[in-house]
Amino acid sequence: MSRRIDKYRKMPVFKKAEEILELAEVIVEAIKEDDKKEHLASEIVGNAMLIQAKIAGAEGGGLYSLRMQNAVLIKCAAHDMMSAVICTEMFGLNNEDYVDLMRNKVEEFRVEFVAWIRGFDKNYDIPDNWAIRFDASTPEQEELEKLMFDDDKFDFDDFDDEDFEPGTDDEDAD
Repeated sequence: MSRRIDKYRKMPVFKKAEEILELAEVIVEAIKEDDKKEHLASEIVGNAMLIQAKIAGAEGGGLYSLRMQNAVLIKCAAHDMMSAVICTEMFGLNNEDYVDLMRNKVEEFRVEFVAWIRGFDKNYDIPDNWAIRFDASTPEQEELEKLMFDDDKFDFDDFDDEDFEPGTDDEDAD
């Protein structure tokens, strides 16, 4: 293996991705035979593998916007994989509590992932003519981060319980 491959394989974010793939393979082995098994198995393992591939891709290229593009695809793959794992439980295809195990692994991965992307060099980039730049240090992005949902900042007193009862919305009144 080349040094570059050895380098990314030793990164904490990649090691956590390997743990996710190992757990994904265990979950797939435990899924009961069913019409949905093949699809869910490919979703779980395929997305776990995609996470690793996109880490390698991000490390293989240096441009900030391309690295962030890979980061977004990693996030999507993690969400899609979790959805498939949750489906195995919803459809009664596994008897183990793999949802919580995978949720914990993904959370451990997320912590390493955030630390990893914060280390990307924002100065090493070129315009891509798509007008998208994943720069978390812009004033606009900082404002968005301030507005992110926080239970302590959100006032639930503005909502009536009646607003959430079936048959009380405007569409049902017609």
